[in-house]
Amino acid sequence: MESLGAPGAGFAVAMENLFPPIPSEVILPLAGFASSQGEMSLPAVLLWTTTGSVAGALALYWIGALLGRERVLALAARIPLLKVSDIDKTEAWFLKHGRKTVFFGRMVPIFRSMISIPAGVERMPLAVFTALTAAGSLIWNTVFVLAGYLLGENWSLVEAYVGVGTNVVIALVVLAVLVFVGFRLSERRKGRHANRG
Repeated sequence: MESLGAPGAGFAVAMENLFPPIPSEVILPLAGFASSQGEMSLPAVLLWTTTGSVAGALALYWIGALLGRERVLALAARIPLLKVSDIDKTEAWFLKHGRKTVFFGRMVPIFRSMISIPAGVERMPLAVFTALTAAGSLIWNTVFVLAGYLLGENWSLVEAYVGVGTNVVIALVVLAVLVFVGFRLSERRKGRHANRG
């Protein structure tokens, strides 16, 4: 970021979309702090980081589009405990709530990156996807860049607090997966008992 300035921050955010272990919760406040020190302009940071967010999201969108519905269904059929009907339900839900999901998903850790793939699979109109991604990303980026800008030397506090939120999201995802697996295993047991009867 020091050598490339605001475009470097944008590149780092684009990479964060493709490789989620690179946390935007660190990149954005650091860019804000650098801006507060006069190393780069605040509008340039917001422009480049939002451009980076959109570029990374578009790459994942096209991965989803290239995979396509048939390949996703074929992959789902091979995954234990997953039914093709689960994909159908997810698809129906996405078709109904896709716009809100893409917009608000840009502000949820982990899902920020992942939401682009189903949008590509479902071939959400590219202009709509790009506009919603840009709007959601601009809000997310602005909050974190401004936090780093205002906190100055204490910019790293942002990552500490957001880390708690990220851990909560991870815990909820793990819990949902465990409930799903438990439900499917229970269904299988009931099916075996019914067959024996």
